[in-house]
Amino acid sequence: MESLLPIVIVLALASAYGLWHKRTRGKIVVKSDKGLITAGMIGSELGSRATLLQFSSAFCGPCRSTRLLIEDVTADMVDVAHVEVDAEANLELVRTLDIRSTPTTLFLDSAGHEVGRAVGAPKRDQVVKAIAAIA
Repeated sequence: MESLLPIVIVLALASAYGLWHKRTRGKIVVKSDKGLITAGMIGSELGSRATLLQFSSAFCGPCRSTRLLIEDVTADMVDVAHVEVDAEANLELVRTLDIRSTPTTLFLDSAGHEVGRAVGAPKRDQVVKAIAAIA
């Protein structure tokens, strides 16, 4: 019986981590204003209504699916810009904006204020609702 205790502890910790990971990935969280993100910082113009700023890395599978989803959602929205940033090539910006994993998508208003953040691959309806909430 004593030899089963470490196994039970490891399974409990792994299950707790798995539940936490599943809950936090892909969910859009409303962020407070940490500062202004400018076109010069990201190397591209901001959208007239909103900008979806996606941080990706080269070997990230969810990054590719997130890019395709956002491109599809924003294809008919002329006032919404989608900007993809290579996290590995822009480490200073990653540190400044507290990007901890890829994909991470920041939802910016027309002035460049962060109004939401999705860590992981968001779902289509979450992206549509987040864009609609940006006035």
